[in-house]
Amino acid sequence: MELGTIEREIYVDATPEVVFEVVSSPEHVKGWWPDDADYEPSPGGTGTITFGDSHVEQFTVVDAIPPKLFAFRWTHARGEVAAEGNSFLVTFELTPSGGGTLLRMTETGFRERGWSLAVLEQSYREHVTGWDHFLPRLQPYLATLRARS
Repeated sequence: MELGTIEREIYVDATPEVVFEVVSSPEHVKGWWPDDADYEPSPGGTGTITFGDSHVEQFTVVDAIPPKLFAFRWTHARGEVAAEGNSFLVTFELTPSGGGTLLRMTETGFRERGWSLAVLEQSYREHVTGWDHFLPRLQPYLATLRARS
């Protein structure tokens, strides 16, 4: 099993502009991924995302090119500057497809953490399970936005 990169592609029935907002804006991100999100969605923006009542992860925006790409680093220790070796890099690439968007998500940085094989495998599997749970929630979340408008 390759433990270095997680890649997923999903088709989303919305324009790249709308999908970009949903994967980059804290207001929307917390509608399908973490329970709370507080960060500035522009390059260099920092903050946190929170799962449940107390699982807080550090979050740093690396790149934001509307409506094509949004990238961030996360899981680095509080007080550290996010960089290769202390965090994971997640990239959302958005490509127009028919009337919607092909979203390609890539998460890297597992091997660079310097962990033992057991810790690396556990973290990798947790993230695979997490993305397999959360990414499919994008489409239903987008449907709630359409219903409100």
